[in-house]
Amino acid sequence: MEFEEKMRNTMPMKVAKTGYIVISSALCIIGLFMTLLTDFSITLAGTLLGIMMIAFGIIKIIGYWSKDLFRLAFQYDFAFGILLIPLGIYALSHPSQTVNFFYIIFGVVILADGMLKLQIAIDARAFGLEQWWMIFVLAIAAGVVGCVLIFHPAEGAKVSVALVGISLFAEGALNLCVALSAVKIVEYQRLDEI
Repeated sequence: MEFEEKMRNTMPMKVAKTGYIVISSALCIIGLFMTLLTDFSITLAGTLLGIMMIAFGIIKIIGYWSKDLFRLAFQYDFAFGILLIPLGIYALSHPSQTVNFFYIIFGVVILADGMLKLQIAIDARAFGLEQWWMIFVLAIAAGVVGCVLIFHPAEGAKVSVALVGISLFAEGALNLCVALSAVKIVEYQRLDEI
């Protein structure tokens, strides 16, 4: 009798990695627009961010269950995915209040994600991934931006929009770096054995 080896379906990993790359890139682009064009519509920003948070929440949950090869990039994403979905719903239902809302809440989310990505960077170094230091540096930058959002209220609407833009760019760059350097998809990956 021949032993047939069962292979893992890589489709969830591909969806999660592609979703991470697309949404992270969109965060960087929207962040740049908000930083450079401080007359950016607050309502439009709130609507876009709400949609992106819901989409990213779903992608993060898919990523957590995808079981990528190293199990680094998505290890904390189940809880973050669940957190992002109601925050996105709130942003969609109150788009004009998004910037004020984001100062504290989004600052905490970015700070927490940055700190968790620090741990991913340390684990990536132990795995021997050469790009671990990029994750480390971007995680610190995102954590600093998160702290600025939490502890430094802006003086006016234009500064508020620019600061949220900078935070979106930092978060997008961090997640893009993690997706590109720490998510490895092997087509013929065997199922886990207990």
